[in-house]
Amino acid sequence: GALIIVAIDGPAGAGKSTTARELARQLSWSYIDTGAMYRAIALVALEHRVLDDGVLDEDELTRIASEIELRFADNGATLFVGARDISGEIRTPEIGAWTSKISALPRVREVIVELQRKIARAAEAECGGAVLEGRDIQTVVFPNAEVKVFLTANSSTRTNRRLEQWNDATISKAEAQRDIEERDQRDSTRETSPLRAADDAVTISTDEFSPAEVVAQIVGLVRARQSP
Repeated sequence: GALIIVAIDGPAGAGKSTTARELARQLSWSYIDTGAMYRAIALVALEHRVLDDGVLDEDELTRIASEIELRFADNGATLFVGARDISGEIRTPEIGAWTSKISALPRVREVIVELQRKIARAAEAECGGAVLEGRDIQTVVFPNAEVKVFLTANSSTRTNRRLEQWNDATISKAEAQRDIEERDQRDSTRETSPLRAADDAVTISTDEFSPAEVVAQIVGLVRARQSP
């Protein structure tokens, strides 16, 4: 059949990763977590003390984005910078907060979007399809994606999921909820590729469905695209 790109977008904690990963597994396609790529830049920038003064140096961050050697393994579950597995290190509130700011920089996005397209095309060619998860896949990275899904959930559900992911007992639910709402605000109002559902996207609320039901709905959309 034809090569297919599935674009799954939505706010933090809407269930994108769980859904995208399981969908890719069921279809035997590649899974690409685009947010992890921005997180990698935040990690490298922090380690190189680029963010020490709390100011975003777009030149320096764009340079990091251009030079960073990113590689996904284990069908997207593991992300390497060079030979180093950073999958665990990038999942912290601090990295999340910086990522949200760094990913709003137009020139950084330009570099990373090109890289995302390259990785997805290679994956598509290799196994017939790619499932991309992020915040601007359907509107910016792959506006022609065959299947576009926008996942939503109320902020309480999303906060609980985020707390589970962080696994950090020092963070209160109120802090986590505030963090999520601030990110939503920042991601939805930024100038460059704000978070929003594409006009032709199917919106699914994950409050009402189990992860398996969400995946089954998207598999249905994919099958509908594949049938002549």
